[in-house]
Amino acid sequence: MRQIAQIDKAYMRKDHPVFTPGDTVKVHVKIKEGDKERVQVF
Repeated sequence: MRQIAQIDKAYMRKDHPVFTPGDTVKVHVKIKEGDKERVQVF
């Protein structure tokens, strides 16, 4: 389990913005359908 945590820590962004309850956020998700790839915003 520690190895996974170390790998995750290496890829985590350290400059994420601070947001609070009530804020509106957009989540960009990369979706792959067959050989096509697109970004869906939620």
